[in-house]
Amino acid sequence: QVQLVESGGGLVQAGDSLRLSCAASGRTFSSYVMGWFRQVPGQEREFVAGISRSGGSTYYADSVKGRFTISRDNAKNTVYLQMNSLKPEDTAVYYCAARSLFIITTASSYDYWGQGTQVTVSS
Repeated sequence: QVQLVESGGGLVQAGDSLRLSCAASGRTFSSYVMGWFRQVPGQEREFVAGISRSGGSTYYADSVKGRFTISRDNAKNTVYLQMNSLKPEDTAVYYCAARSLFIITTASSYDYWGQGTQVTVSS
């Protein structure tokens, strides 16, 4: 089992950058594929980015490709989401999630979730 805690959200202006962090408990962090999702009230949780267990493979939603970068540090049990050139439409609660084996974009396929961190981008 793994517990996840996100941090780094906040209020920024369009064009700014933010880096989200997700700290995981437990000694088996490197055995989990990690994903970042986001959710706006009244909408479904949306896949943003995923990273393989080793960090060697990543996958992004088209809406963030070229602007966001997911990375992980298995020695620190942490996954990151670097968000550049932020847009108002990036405003959402951002969640990190963990699952076994492969990167999948479906939220229901993830087993563990953090509590979320709010990102608000003003125009």
